[in-house]
Amino acid sequence: MTIKTAVLLVNLGSPDSTEVSAVRRFLRRFLSDKRVVNLPRILWLPILHCIILPFRPYKSAKAYREIWLENGSPLAIFTASLAQKLARQLATDSITIDYAMSYAVPEISQKLTEWQAANIEKLIVLPLYPQYSSTTTASVYDEINRFWMKQYRIPQLHFICDYHQQAFYIQALAQSIRHYWQEHGQEYLLISFHGLPAKLTEWGDPYFYQCQQTAQLLIAELNLNPDQWQLVFQSRFGRAEWLKPYCVEVLEKLPHQGIKKIQ
Repeated sequence: MTIKTAVLLVNLGSPDSTEVSAVRRFLRRFLSDKRVVNLPRILWLPILHCIILPFRPYKSAKAYREIWLENGSPLAIFTASLAQKLARQLATDSITIDYAMSYAVPEISQKLTEWQAANIEKLIVLPLYPQYSSTTTASVYDEINRFWMKQYRIPQLHFICDYHQQAFYIQALAQSIRHYWQEHGQEYLLISFHGLPAKLTEWGDPYFYQCQQTAQLLIAELNLNPDQWQLVFQSRFGRAEWLKPYCVEVLEKLPHQGIKKIQ
Protein backbone atom coordinates (compact mmCIF):
# COMPACT_ATOMS: atom_id res chain seq x y z
CA MET A 1 0.00 0.00 0.00
CA THR A 2 1.26 3.48 -0.86
CA ILE A 3 1.06 6.07 1.89
CA LYS A 4 0.42 9.29 0.02
CA THR A 5 1.11 11.70 2.89
CA ALA A 6 3.20 11.24 6.04
CA VAL A 7 3.30 13.76 8.89
CA LEU A 8 6.32 13.66 11.18
CA LEU A 9 6.34 15.44 14.52
CA VAL A 10 9.89 15.95 15.79
CA ASN A 11 11.03 16.68 19.32
CA LEU A 12 14.46 16.93 20.91
CA GLY A 13 14.51 13.65 22.83
CA SER A 14 15.78 12.59 26.24
CA PRO A 15 17.93 9.83 27.75
CA ASP A 16 16.73 6.21 27.64
CA SER A 17 16.84 6.11 31.44
CA THR A 18 18.09 8.05 34.44
CA GLU A 19 21.27 5.98 34.65
CA VAL A 20 24.42 8.10 34.39
CA SER A 21 25.62 6.09 31.39
CA ALA A 22 22.37 6.75 29.51
CA VAL A 23 22.49 10.45 30.31
CA ARG A 24 26.11 10.59 29.15
CA ARG A 25 25.21 8.97 25.80
CA PHE A 26 22.40 11.45 25.29
CA LEU A 27 24.51 14.48 26.19
CA ARG A 28 27.34 13.29 23.94
CA ARG A 29 25.03 13.10 20.96
CA PHE A 30 23.14 16.29 21.77
CA LEU A 31 26.17 18.47 22.52
CA SER A 32 28.13 17.14 19.54
CA ASP A 33 25.64 18.74 17.15
CA LYS A 34 27.22 21.79 15.51
CA ARG A 35 23.84 23.49 15.51
CA VAL A 36 23.55 23.18 19.29
CA VAL A 37 27.10 24.33 20.07
CA ASN A 38 28.61 26.26 17.19
CA LEU A 39 32.08 26.77 18.62
CA PRO A 40 35.02 25.56 16.50
CA ARG A 41 35.35 21.80 16.98
CA ILE A 42 39.01 22.13 17.95
CA LEU A 43 37.90 24.20 20.95
CA TRP A 44 34.63 22.53 21.83
CA LEU A 45 35.38 18.80 21.59
CA PRO A 46 38.14 18.82 24.26
CA ILE A 47 35.79 20.74 26.58
CA LEU A 48 32.97 18.31 25.86
CA HIS A 49 34.94 15.10 26.31
CA CYS A 50 37.34 16.17 29.04
CA ILE A 51 35.22 18.46 31.21
CA ILE A 52 31.48 18.12 30.53
CA LEU A 53 30.92 14.42 29.81
CA PRO A 54 33.02 13.09 32.71
CA PHE A 55 31.13 15.18 35.29
CA ARG A 56 27.88 16.75 34.00
CA PRO A 57 25.93 13.46 33.56
CA TYR A 58 25.90 12.86 37.34
CA LYS A 59 24.18 16.18 38.00
CA SER A 60 21.85 15.82 35.01
CA ALA A 61 20.89 12.26 35.97
CA LYS A 62 19.83 13.48 39.41
CA ALA A 63 17.69 16.20 37.82
CA TYR A 64 16.08 13.70 35.46
CA ARG A 65 15.16 11.43 38.38
CA GLU A 66 13.20 14.29 39.94
CA ILE A 67 10.89 14.60 36.92
CA TRP A 68 10.93 11.01 35.58
CA LEU A 69 7.52 9.36 35.29
CA GLU A 70 6.67 5.73 35.90
CA ASN A 71 6.80 4.91 32.19
CA GLY A 72 9.82 7.04 31.34
CA SER A 73 10.76 10.55 30.28
CA PRO A 74 7.92 13.11 30.36
CA LEU A 75 9.07 14.50 27.00
CA ALA A 76 8.97 11.07 25.36
CA ILE A 77 5.62 10.13 26.89
CA PHE A 78 3.89 13.40 26.08
CA THR A 79 5.28 13.54 22.52
CA ALA A 80 4.07 9.99 21.83
CA SER A 81 0.67 10.85 23.29
CA LEU A 82 0.43 13.98 21.14
CA ALA A 83 1.20 12.01 17.99
CA GLN A 84 -1.34 9.32 18.88
CA LYS A 85 -4.11 11.84 19.56
CA LEU A 86 -3.36 13.70 16.33
CA ALA A 87 -3.39 10.42 14.40
CA ARG A 88 -6.80 9.50 15.83
CA GLN A 89 -8.20 12.78 14.54
CA LEU A 90 -6.48 13.12 11.16
CA ALA A 91 -5.01 9.81 9.99
CA THR A 92 -6.67 8.00 7.08
CA ASP A 93 -5.79 5.18 4.69
CA SER A 94 -3.60 7.65 2.78
CA ILE A 95 -2.33 9.81 5.66
CA THR A 96 -0.09 8.53 8.45
CA ILE A 97 1.13 10.50 11.48
CA ASP A 98 4.00 9.63 13.80
CA TYR A 99 6.86 11.18 15.75
CA ALA A 100 10.64 11.00 16.03
CA MET A 101 13.43 12.48 18.16
CA SER A 102 16.50 14.40 17.10
CA TYR A 103 18.81 12.80 19.67
CA ALA A 104 16.96 9.71 20.88
CA VAL A 105 14.68 6.91 19.71
CA PRO A 106 12.65 6.67 17.62
CA GLU A 107 15.18 8.33 15.34
CA ILE A 108 14.26 10.51 12.36
CA SER A 109 16.16 8.30 9.93
CA GLN A 110 14.37 5.20 11.24
CA LYS A 111 10.93 6.69 10.57
CA LEU A 112 11.91 8.03 7.16
CA THR A 113 13.28 4.63 6.16
CA GLU A 114 9.93 3.04 6.99
CA TRP A 115 8.01 5.62 5.00
CA GLN A 116 10.37 5.45 2.06
CA ALA A 117 9.65 1.73 1.84
CA ALA A 118 5.95 2.62 1.78
CA ASN A 119 6.56 4.97 -1.18
CA ILE A 120 5.26 8.14 0.43
CA GLU A 121 4.48 10.93 -2.01
CA LYS A 122 4.41 13.87 0.41
CA LEU A 123 6.22 14.44 3.71
CA ILE A 124 5.15 17.11 6.19
CA VAL A 125 7.68 17.77 8.96
CA LEU A 126 6.60 19.66 12.07
CA PRO A 127 9.38 20.33 14.59
CA LEU A 128 7.65 20.85 17.93
CA TYR A 129 9.35 24.20 18.51
CA PRO A 130 6.87 27.10 18.16
CA GLN A 131 9.71 29.63 17.83
CA TYR A 132 12.34 28.93 15.16
CA SER A 133 15.94 28.58 16.26
CA SER A 134 19.01 27.41 14.42
CA THR A 135 19.79 25.27 17.49
CA THR A 136 16.55 23.29 17.28
CA THR A 137 14.47 23.69 14.12
CA ALA A 138 17.47 23.90 11.80
CA SER A 139 18.99 20.76 13.31
CA VAL A 140 15.81 18.86 12.36
CA TYR A 141 16.07 20.21 8.82
CA ASP A 142 19.69 19.07 8.65
CA GLU A 143 18.73 15.51 9.59
CA ILE A 144 15.85 15.40 7.12
CA ASN A 145 18.15 16.70 4.39
CA ARG A 146 20.94 14.23 5.24
CA PHE A 147 18.56 11.32 4.82
CA TRP A 148 17.10 12.34 1.46
CA MET A 149 20.48 13.31 0.02
CA LYS A 150 21.27 9.59 -0.07
CA GLN A 151 18.04 8.59 -1.82
CA TYR A 152 17.11 8.51 -5.50
CA ARG A 153 13.42 9.21 -5.08
CA ILE A 154 12.48 12.21 -2.94
CA PRO A 155 8.88 12.97 -1.94
CA GLN A 156 7.30 16.38 -1.98
CA LEU A 157 8.54 18.02 1.22
CA HIS A 158 6.77 20.58 3.38
CA PHE A 159 8.84 21.75 6.36
CA ILE A 160 7.05 23.88 8.97
CA CYS A 161 9.65 26.29 10.38
CA ASP A 162 7.64 27.85 13.20
CA TYR A 163 4.16 28.63 14.46
CA HIS A 164 4.91 31.31 17.03
CA GLN A 165 2.15 33.65 15.77
CA GLN A 166 -0.51 31.09 14.92
CA ALA A 167 -3.84 32.08 16.48
CA PHE A 168 -4.67 28.55 17.64
CA TYR A 169 -1.31 28.28 19.41
CA ILE A 170 -1.76 31.62 21.20
CA GLN A 171 -5.33 30.74 22.15
CA ALA A 172 -4.22 27.36 23.52
CA LEU A 173 -1.60 29.05 25.72
CA ALA A 174 -4.15 31.56 26.97
CA GLN A 175 -6.69 28.84 27.68
CA SER A 176 -4.17 26.90 29.73
CA ILE A 177 -3.36 29.97 31.82
CA ARG A 178 -7.03 30.87 32.32
CA HIS A 179 -7.79 27.35 33.52
CA TYR A 180 -4.98 27.67 36.05
CA TRP A 181 -6.27 31.06 37.20
CA GLN A 182 -9.76 29.66 37.74
CA GLU A 183 -8.37 27.08 40.16
CA HIS A 184 -5.52 28.98 41.84
CA GLY A 185 -6.25 32.67 41.33
CA GLN A 186 -4.21 35.17 39.33
CA GLU A 187 -0.72 36.37 40.25
CA TYR A 188 2.16 38.15 38.51
CA LEU A 189 2.95 36.23 35.32
CA LEU A 190 6.45 35.30 34.15
CA ILE A 191 6.60 34.14 30.53
CA SER A 192 9.83 32.15 30.42
CA PHE A 193 11.54 30.87 27.28
CA HIS A 194 14.65 28.76 26.98
CA GLY A 195 17.70 30.98 26.57
CA LEU A 196 20.25 31.03 23.77
CA PRO A 197 23.62 32.76 23.33
CA ALA A 198 22.94 36.39 22.40
CA LYS A 199 25.44 36.11 19.55
CA LEU A 200 22.97 33.97 17.58
CA THR A 201 20.60 36.92 17.27
CA GLU A 202 23.40 39.01 15.75
CA TRP A 203 24.00 36.19 13.25
CA GLY A 204 20.38 36.25 12.11
CA ASP A 205 18.63 33.72 14.34
CA PRO A 206 15.03 35.06 14.77
CA TYR A 207 14.30 33.16 18.01
CA PHE A 208 14.61 36.19 20.30
CA TYR A 209 12.15 38.26 18.25
CA GLN A 210 9.71 35.39 17.82
CA CYS A 211 9.65 34.83 21.58
CA GLN A 212 8.81 38.50 22.04
CA GLN A 213 6.04 38.28 19.44
CA THR A 214 4.55 35.21 21.09
CA ALA A 215 4.60 36.92 24.47
CA GLN A 216 2.98 40.09 23.15
CA LEU A 217 0.23 38.15 21.39
CA LEU A 218 -0.41 36.08 24.50
CA ILE A 219 -0.59 39.16 26.71
CA ALA A 220 -3.05 40.77 24.29
CA GLU A 221 -5.17 37.61 24.38
CA LEU A 222 -5.12 37.65 28.19
CA ASN A 223 -5.69 41.43 28.31
CA LEU A 224 -2.91 42.04 30.84
CA ASN A 225 -1.32 45.37 31.72
CA PRO A 226 2.47 45.94 31.59
CA ASP A 227 2.72 45.76 35.39
CA GLN A 228 1.14 42.28 35.47
CA TRP A 229 3.74 40.29 33.54
CA GLN A 230 7.32 40.03 32.30
CA LEU A 231 9.23 38.02 29.71
CA VAL A 232 12.39 36.18 30.84
CA PHE A 233 14.87 33.62 29.53
CA GLN A 234 16.05 30.57 31.47
CA SER A 235 18.78 27.90 31.34
CA ARG A 236 21.82 30.07 30.77
CA PHE A 237 25.02 28.02 30.33
CA GLY A 238 28.64 29.14 30.35
CA ARG A 239 30.11 32.62 30.64
CA ALA A 240 28.98 34.13 27.33
CA GLU A 241 26.09 36.61 27.27
CA TRP A 242 22.73 34.94 26.67
CA LEU A 243 19.32 36.34 25.87
CA LYS A 244 18.07 38.75 28.52
CA PRO A 245 16.47 39.36 30.92
CA TYR A 246 17.76 36.33 32.82
CA CYS A 247 15.05 34.52 34.76
CA VAL A 248 17.19 34.09 37.88
CA GLU A 249 18.03 37.78 38.09
CA VAL A 250 14.38 38.79 37.66
CA LEU A 251 13.33 36.37 40.42
CA GLU A 252 15.88 37.99 42.74
CA LYS A 253 14.57 41.51 42.02
CA LEU A 254 10.81 40.92 42.17
CA PRO A 255 10.52 40.73 46.00
CA HIS A 256 12.17 44.15 46.25
CA GLN A 257 9.42 45.44 43.95
CA GLY A 258 6.74 44.09 46.28
CA ILE A 259 6.02 41.05 44.11
CA LYS A 260 6.30 37.90 46.22
CA LYS A 261 3.93 35.57 44.35
CA ILE A 262 4.44 34.62 40.72
CA GLN A 263 3.11 32.15 38.17
